[in-house]
Amino acid sequence: MTTEVPEVSGGRRRPGRRPGRRPGSADTRGEILAAARRVFAEKGFDKATIRGIAREAGVDPALVHHYFDSKEGMFVAAMRLPMDPSEVLPLILSGPREEVGERLVRFILTITADPAAREPLLGLVRTAMVNEQAVGMVREFFTTAVLGRVAEALDVPPLRMQAAFAQLFGVVMTRYILRFEPLASADVEEIVALVGPTMQRYLAG
Repeated sequence: MTTEVPEVSGGRRRPGRRPGRRPGSADTRGEILAAARRVFAEKGFDKATIRGIAREAGVDPALVHHYFDSKEGMFVAAMRLPMDPSEVLPLILSGPREEVGERLVRFILTITADPAAREPLLGLVRTAMVNEQAVGMVREFFTTAVLGRVAEALDVPPLRMQAAFAQLFGVVMTRYILRFEPLASADVEEIVALVGPTMQRYLAG
């Protein structure tokens, strides 16, 4: 919604507007996401701000908050990732601590089993492998929004948390990009039984 603010110039009143929804814009959310992609790519995840993204999109920051609850949520939507850490991590961390490794492995493998959910994530990883800006953006997002939160919740040293992530990341890459057999076609529960205990040792502290 735009707000008309009268301006005086040479005795004439001209319509003005404060940042808000662009007149005639049918897809304000899409414009915000496009602006977010540009800002995240330029500044990385940590230095990008809601205010800066709003400025890039030409809208009021309040409008950005109307569509997105957090910067993490906006990153997930902008990069078309299959999950929002703020929604998923509480589910993984709830329940017996001695089963968190198994829950984490099962969740990641279940999410990535869906091609529609998997491809945006793998596409972002492929880009990060050959683009320095992208790798910085991905690294900051995962260390801040994912690994840091889990490490804090479980009181796990960062080195252990990153080693656990590397283990799980390797499984996903080997299963879906390199497509090594029999890992590529193995049942999810079979992999959970194999990898879950290893993840648990990392996360047990």
